[in-house]
Amino acid sequence: MKRRMFLLLPFFAGAAWAAETEMREPRVIAIRAKKFEYTPSEITVKAGEPVVLEFTTEDVHMGFDAPSLGLHADILPGRLARVPFTPSKEGSFEFACDVFCGSGHEEMGGVIIVHV
Repeated sequence: MKRRMFLLLPFFAGAAWAAETEMREPRVIAIRAKKFEYTPSEITVKAGEPVVLEFTTEDVHMGFDAPSLGLHADILPGRLARVPFTPSKEGSFEFACDVFCGSGHEEMGGVIIVHV
């Protein structure tokens, strides 16, 4: 009986490792920045969930700044800007474009909502 348990140990250890690896795979959220908006402008994530924000733009050089979460990115036309993070606190956190992109720039923003 002990020998059978010993032989099955690698199987269970491997299954547990695979499940843990799957849980750590970040959720990718695609965000399009264009004059003068982010799509989507409201992003909802869970606390403790690994996330990657992927930004694209076809317009001009833009930015992303979520100071309450310590997140920042330059968004350049034709390039993918990736911002990985794992939110640790619950709440609503505003973000905005921090690179002047033309008239209407002041209204370009959104919110990241973190819940448990």
